[in-house]
Amino acid sequence: MNIGQFLVIFWARRMLILGATVGCLVGALIVCAVLPPRWQSSSRVMLDDLKPDPVTGETITMLGPYIATQIQLVTDYSVTGKVAEQIGWLSDPNLIKAYQSRSAKDQRNFPHWLADIVSQGAKAKLLEGSNILEISYTANTAKGAQMVADALTKAYIDATLDTRHQDAERNAVWYEQQTVKAKEALDNSVAAVTAYEKQNGIVLQDNRTDEENSRLQALTGQSTSLSTPFVPPADSSPAANQLAQIDAELAVEGKRLGPNNPAMQDLHAKRAVVEQLAEKEKTNMAALAAHMATSSVQAYQRAIDEQKSKVIAQSDKIGRLNQLQQDVDLRRAWYQRTNAKASEFREESVASDAGVTPMGSASMPSAPKFPNYVLIIPGSLGLGLAIGVLTSLMMELLGRRVRVADDLSLAGEAPLICLIPGPEHKPRLFAGGPAWRPRWFSSGGAARA
Repeated sequence: MNIGQFLVIFWARRMLILGATVGCLVGALIVCAVLPPRWQSSSRVMLDDLKPDPVTGETITMLGPYIATQIQLVTDYSVTGKVAEQIGWLSDPNLIKAYQSRSAKDQRNFPHWLADIVSQGAKAKLLEGSNILEISYTANTAKGAQMVADALTKAYIDATLDTRHQDAERNAVWYEQQTVKAKEALDNSVAAVTAYEKQNGIVLQDNRTDEENSRLQALTGQSTSLSTPFVPPADSSPAANQLAQIDAELAVEGKRLGPNNPAMQDLHAKRAVVEQLAEKEKTNMAALAAHMATSSVQAYQRAIDEQKSKVIAQSDKIGRLNQLQQDVDLRRAWYQRTNAKASEFREESVASDAGVTPMGSASMPSAPKFPNYVLIIPGSLGLGLAIGVLTSLMMELLGRRVRVADDLSLAGEAPLICLIPGPEHKPRLFAGGPAWRPRWFSSGGAARA
C-alpha cells in the first residue's frame, strides 16, 4: 500500500477525522472551563550538607540517595503535617466539613487527611548542575499557593534540623555509654599495672625502662670515658718544678757570669742531676696512672656485668609489665576517642545549623499553571487528529473496499478491464464510493474487474 492509497482512505474518512479533532478540542476547552485554575508557587533552598560539616568535618559521599531522601522528605508526614498546622487548616470549618463527608472506607484521621492534601500539591526537585532544591506547591489561588510553599519550606527546614538533632542525640548517648565503659576498663588496667609494680618492686619510668635498666645505661656511658688513657702533665712532679727553677737561674746568671765560671758549672751539674730525677718521677707517675686506669676499667666492667645480671634476671617481669602498660595505652586511646566523639555529637545535637539555607520566600505566581491554552489547544488538536486517523485505519482494515485501481493488486492477479465513470452525486459522510473520490486520484469512474 502506497501513500496515495492512505490519502484516499483519509479523504474518505475526512469527516470522522475532523469530528474527532473538533471533539477533542471542544472537550479540552470544556474541561478548562469547568475545572478551577491551578496556581503554582515555588521557593528554593541550598543544601549545605554537600560541604564539609563545621563540627565533624565530614562530607556526604552517597550523593544520589541523599538527594532522593531530601526530595521524599518534602512530602513526608513529618513535614506536611506541620504545614497543615502552621497555615491553620486544623480549624478550617470548610475542611472539617469536607472531612466529615468523606467516604466511609477512609479511616485516616483529620491531621493525616490534611497532610495528604498538602502532599498531593507539593513537589520538590533538584535544579540540574547545582545543590539547590526547589520546593513548589499548586493550589486554586495564587495567594494560597504562595502561603503553603512558604510553610512547606519552613517545615522542611525544621524537620531537617529535628532529624539532625535526633540522630546526633542518639549518637551522643551511645558514645557517652561507651565512654563510661572505656573509663572503667582504663581504671582497671591502671590498677593492674600498679598492683604488679608493687608486687615485684618494679617501676617503669616515662621512657618505658625500669630503674635497673636505666642504671645499666648510665654505667655503659661512663665506661666509654674510661677507655681513654690518663696522661699526667709534664710539670706535675717536684723534680720538674725544681728543674724549672734551675733553668731560670741559669738564664739569669748566664747574663752576668761566663760559661767557665765555677758557679755556672755547679748549676749545670745540679741541673743534670735534677733532670734525671724528673725523668724518673715522670716515668713512675705514668706507670701509676696506667695502673689506676686499668683498675678503674676493671671495676666498672665488674659493675656493668653485675648490672646486666640484674637486668636479665627480671627481664620476664619487665616484659609482662610492658604488656600491661600497652593495654593501658590502648584503653586510654579508646577512652579519648569515645569521649571526643561524644562531645562532637553532643555539640551537634544542640547546633542551630540544619544543613539547609533558605533562598528567600516563595514567589507570587503571575499566571496560572492550569489551564495553559498554549499547550492545551495544540495538544488537543494533535490528540484528536491521531484518534481520527487511527480510527479510520481500523475501520478500513475491518471493512476493506476497492477505492482506486491500485487496490486491485491486493486481490490477486485479477486483470483490470476498464474504468466506468460513476454518477455524480453528493459525497457520503462515512462510507466511500465512486462519487467521493477527488479528481486528482482518478477520473471519477469505479473500478470494474
